[in-house]
Amino acid sequence: MIVFTSICTNYAHKARTLAESVKKNIPDAKFLVCLTEREVPESMECEYFDDVILSKDMWEGNFNRYIYKHAIVEASTSVKGHFFKYIINNYPDENKFVYLDPDCFVYSDFTELRELLDTRPIILCPHLLQPGNIDMELSSTAHGVYNLGFLAVNRSEEAVRFINWWADRLYLFCYDDIQRGIFTDQKWIDLAPCFFDVEVFKHRGYDFATWSLLDCGMTKEDGEYFVKGDPLRFIHFSGYGATIEKCMNDWLPEGEHPFRELYKEYSKLHEKNNQDNVSKTPWSYSRYYSGEKIDDSLRVKYRNNNEVMFSIEDPFALDNTQMKRILNNKINTKNYQKVIESFKRDGAKSTFLKIINHLK
Repeated sequence: MIVFTSICTNYAHKARTLAESVKKNIPDAKFLVCLTEREVPESMECEYFDDVILSKDMWEGNFNRYIYKHAIVEASTSVKGHFFKYIINNYPDENKFVYLDPDCFVYSDFTELRELLDTRPIILCPHLLQPGNIDMELSSTAHGVYNLGFLAVNRSEEAVRFINWWADRLYLFCYDDIQRGIFTDQKWIDLAPCFFDVEVFKHRGYDFATWSLLDCGMTKEDGEYFVKGDPLRFIHFSGYGATIEKCMNDWLPEGEHPFRELYKEYSKLHEKNNQDNVSKTPWSYSRYYSGEKIDDSLRVKYRNNNEVMFSIEDPFALDNTQMKRILNNKINTKNYQKVIESFKRDGAKSTFLKIINHLK
């Protein structure tokens, strides 16, 4: 089994914490990190990482052209589909592949998941397994029914078909843009059960998270944790800090509670792994090569102008003034051929017609 996460360096402390929990509880798993930075810094050295792979090194096509259009929150999610393709192709002896967000923590082996992956190609966890938390029900309609802090696939034709579809959608549309019906990589997966053979995994011990707290039924028995009878496999500490603490106050009964205990233990490890202040590391793709900080409003204009995007070989070689000038210039919209050839080289072949329609 391969377990991987996708981060920029400012989340290295979370990835360290996750990797240690994986190695402790799933000792036969390889733990990989997909890192969206220009180079691998020394801070990414960790005894629990089997490998750290730069997004640009596993990419097919012009990575700088692609990543310029993303803000940091979008960046590490936008490469997940392509990284699944990469590990399936480059680890031929592995048959089970699991993505976990860096703010997850594993408490026991993935017994049920291993068995499912013997026969089921794609496994998703819904945000919610019971009605009643109206706030979270509304959130799911906006952000996605399934939480993409977890995704598991096996080595099968159906899984590869799904990954290729998802990676293509992320190539063009992996943005935090809820008004357009997009929430990074996650909202696309609402469609996956319509198109593919998907297992909706309703085990309460997987992907237990902030949104699970109301009437969660978590118990501790002989040192082990259960959620309404299901053994706890991993917690997704999404919203670590103020958000989780508010949800604990709002949704958990007063006094001692197993989740409060686990959160306190996780906090100690989380802070220990950030003693070098790696969380303060600036994102290397937030600046041009000159050192000038990229104006995020230009990223948005750039990603909405395919003619400009596919006519610039390396946007990081420019500056804000040059990029603004290029974006404001009128370009002949009938000259598609150069754009199409660039797009072909950048590895999203199944979406050519879509890009042409956008140009028209």
